[in-house]
Amino acid sequence: MHLNPYGEYAVLLAASLAGDWPDDRDGIVARTREVGMTMDFPTAPEDHPRTREVIDDWLAIVDASDPRERARLLNAQMATAAAYPRLTDHDGEGWHLHYRDEVQPLPDVLRAVISVGTALHLTTRGMHRLHRCAAAGIPTNPCSAVVVDITRNGRQQYCSVRCANRAAVRRHRARAAQQRRSA
Repeated sequence: MHLNPYGEYAVLLAASLAGDWPDDRDGIVARTREVGMTMDFPTAPEDHPRTREVIDDWLAIVDASDPRERARLLNAQMATAAAYPRLTDHDGEGWHLHYRDEVQPLPDVLRAVISVGTALHLTTRGMHRLHRCAAAGIPTNPCSAVVVDITRNGRQQYCSVRCANRAAVRRHRARAAQQRRSA
């Protein structure tokens, strides 16, 4: 038996959905497949908008800067997704744990997986390792992407090399302009 790596893949899935919202339910399901979720989900007419609510609720957790507030919001999410852990063996994956009932609609499954995954990510890696890109406050080119810090040193500030490079160029130009004014 193995434990699902809920922490990493679930948080990366949530960040992916938040950063590039799919046009329809099929796009959401495709994204779940990309991170390794193999289960089929019963279809319900409100899956797309209800899943958007799950992601919006998760973004409130991302944007909470105080660890206690973040924990409060996350605990509230996990309480709404409450289901006892269960052993399952589906799709040839071997025995593993699920933190949800077997036959739930897509939004309910994602609420459970993402909230438990986020809790595992934050408690094992650190409460500071989920935030918006450091380029978010830059007026000329703001970035609102979510950073899921899975680096070894836990210091990832930018969502991409592109944002990090742009910030470095801005700092360099600001220093050069300051030096010119001082000279």
